[in-house]
Amino acid sequence: MSGSSTGVLFKVVTWGESHGPAVGVVVEGCPPGIELIEKDIQKALDRRRPGAEPHSSPRQEDDLVEILSGTFMGKTTGTPISLLIRNRDAKSSSYDALKDVFRPGHGDFTYLKKYGIRDHRGGGRASGRETAARVAAGAIAEKVCSRAGIEVIAFTQALGGIEADIEGVKITRRLLAKNSLLCPDWKAARLMEERLAAVRKEGDTLGGIVGIVVRNCPAGLGEPVFDKMDADLAKALMGIGTVKGIEIGAGFAAAAMKGSECNDQLTRKGFVTNNAGGILAGITNGQEITIRVACKPIPSIGKPQHTIDAKGNPVEITISGRHDVSVIPRIIPVCEAMVQIVLADHLLRQKAVI
Repeated sequence: MSGSSTGVLFKVVTWGESHGPAVGVVVEGCPPGIELIEKDIQKALDRRRPGAEPHSSPRQEDDLVEILSGTFMGKTTGTPISLLIRNRDAKSSSYDALKDVFRPGHGDFTYLKKYGIRDHRGGGRASGRETAARVAAGAIAEKVCSRAGIEVIAFTQALGGIEADIEGVKITRRLLAKNSLLCPDWKAARLMEERLAAVRKEGDTLGGIVGIVVRNCPAGLGEPVFDKMDADLAKALMGIGTVKGIEIGAGFAAAAMKGSECNDQLTRKGFVTNNAGGILAGITNGQEITIRVACKPIPSIGKPQHTIDAKGNPVEITISGRHDVSVIPRIIPVCEAMVQIVLADHLLRQKAVI
């Protein structure tokens, strides 16, 4: 199976399935001498792990990470870093009835068409469980980014059609910590919680939008033409299973603007506006990078749905088991991780240029 790696100099390869013995990741290209212990990675994993929020999956995974290689006496050695996260609460029997049935919205049908075989237990490789490995790698990438002063913060911008008002709001981790949804607008967060509770009772799920802001990113990162910074960020984020759309800066709103409205004019003090979202011609310009990530509703729902089995027979199914009502807020650290991985890679690539 190709397609399980990303990056050029800072390279990440994830492995494992939802109901296999473990998931994990190998990180190549991390510079030597960076302080790294399991506790550093665990902090990031604890933000993503299931069972921590009232509307998340009740699957109880400790997500305890083990560093198998690449460090010595608490510092990176410059060699490949291998991380292991064991699956301790997998209940594969919940999926026995779905062994030969294609679940709507899942990768069951396409995986079978591509490989001729599929792991039906929780979606196998296509499961959101795989993102634990990304978050672990992102914790290492954050170490690289922080040395350059870069800060990446993701937050809940919308959920179930309810939009947070972030006009003029400075997004900080302290502000986001005021509610479980990591939403900077507490009034909107309260409405989102009510919406989640109502939809859970219906046996349904919700989608939403994750906002991301990158601060203190130096100008000059990005590799035209095919490895533009915005292109690599979009690919990294679209590589998350639930993501269906990306906007950077003004995004789709730019299509309705005039050039005189969209262009970010320059003064001696810098750019007047930031419709470009911190990236021009695929290269960072020193402004904040602003991104919005559209996430679809989780396809595992408790309502009856029509589908077919592997022989083409019509089937009506109701998905039971342990599932989130929304990928938000658990998807937030995953989005941060993917951005950090891209930035770490481009930081190292820029050093190679200079």
